[in-house]
Amino acid sequence: MSDNRAGKATVLVVEDESLLRELIVQELADAGFAVIEADTGENAIAILDAGRPIDVLFTDIRLPGHVDGWEIARHARHHRPEIPVIYASGYTLDRSAQVPDSLYLGKPYRTESVVVEIERCLTRTSS
Repeated sequence: MSDNRAGKATVLVVEDESLLRELIVQELADAGFAVIEADTGENAIAILDAGRPIDVLFTDIRLPGHVDGWEIARHARHHRPEIPVIYASGYTLDRSAQVPDSLYLGKPYRTESVVVEIERCLTRTSS
């Protein structure tokens, strides 16, 4: 797990809806997580490629541009096979593109439930 001032993990949040992104980022920050934000798949890939320490990927699936949440997760896992991935979507989707050992949250979700799922992911990866 990466080091940060709060002593907790760093979460990359990929969400194009600014209000929802602000809500989840605030909830995670309040829980002590360091948060990196991206509003497009292309921005998320750039963050991942920059080598920043990221402990959990939380991504929407449908995003503007050419890179969706499925692709972000595949890219993240290619470079960091152990990274936990949590997907979120408000649409009924074929989830066959989901990376192994990942989670899926349907929208709308409670922001508190995201914190709980991230903590569960981190507990599994640290054991």
